[in-house]
Amino acid sequence: MTRLTRLAILDDFQGVALQMGPWDRLPPGLTIEVFRDAVADQDALVARLLPFDAILGIRERTPFPASLLQRLPNLKLLMTTGERNRAFDVAAANAQGVTVCGTPSAGAPTVDITWGLILGLLRDLPAQMASLRAGTWQAHGAPNSVGTAAEGLTLGILGLGKLGTRVARVGQAFGMKTIAWSQNLTAEAAAAVGVTRVEKAALFAQADVVTLHMILSDRSRGIVGAAELGAMKPSACIVNTSRGPLIDQPALIAALTEGRIAGAGLDVFDREPLPLDHPLMACPNTLLTPHLGYVSRQNFSAYFHGAVETIEAYLAGAPIRLLTP
Repeated sequence: MTRLTRLAILDDFQGVALQMGPWDRLPPGLTIEVFRDAVADQDALVARLLPFDAILGIRERTPFPASLLQRLPNLKLLMTTGERNRAFDVAAANAQGVTVCGTPSAGAPTVDITWGLILGLLRDLPAQMASLRAGTWQAHGAPNSVGTAAEGLTLGILGLGKLGTRVARVGQAFGMKTIAWSQNLTAEAAAAVGVTRVEKAALFAQADVVTLHMILSDRSRGIVGAAELGAMKPSACIVNTSRGPLIDQPALIAALTEGRIAGAGLDVFDREPLPLDHPLMACPNTLLTPHLGYVSRQNFSAYFHGAVETIEAYLAGAPIRLLTP
């Protein structure tokens, strides 16, 4: 019979994993240890994880490249929350006999965060809230202190997949014109959801709000650079809830610092957790959130219930939701 003795749950920043899953269903001989901090140094990570034969990673917070996996000879079961994880080298894991599985997820909570950032920027909500708490009724003086309504603006969407389409529909409900671009997007596919396909340069020139909904790959890394940011209207803002490296970070910092765009709403960064001394922290007209796109009660419940099911299936000798290279 397949047996596991120690399970590590990684990067539980909010300390909620044990509250949101039926862990008491697992055999009493399986010890669970939760880690709430992020460890980037591989030597330190190996020292921490070496005793464990099962590991659950929360999304892509801790990558598992071949170089790390090869140093974890006790590992038998590697799990990720969600149905895929581009930070896991599944082929390398399988090659050393490690089973890699995913979990279900719930809905598309990243759409919520996207619109929270867009509306927060357009209506200057963080500054207005801070002003109110400081005793000023309706902040004044800043260029964007008088908010801009979404109705009538142009929403430019990079990546019109599942998330991009849902973001577009919300924009349409607000009365926004929706345009989109990606390398493989056709005019027919865009029109099917009421969106106009435009070329990349036109999107950045026309949009009042640019929002990114693309997978990070070699082809998409830095897909928004100095040229794209330079083509934006000075009154436009950009929102990224996908992956930080989709945007050239130095180019974005320069555009914000020099006031060449109106603002940026970012839920993802080139380094996570974002260090306090990161240059983005000092940039004006930014709304920054700590990668909350997938963080919701419904999603976490699906993740951790699914993780328990995955462990039960593995112990029964019939693994489920196997990830493939």
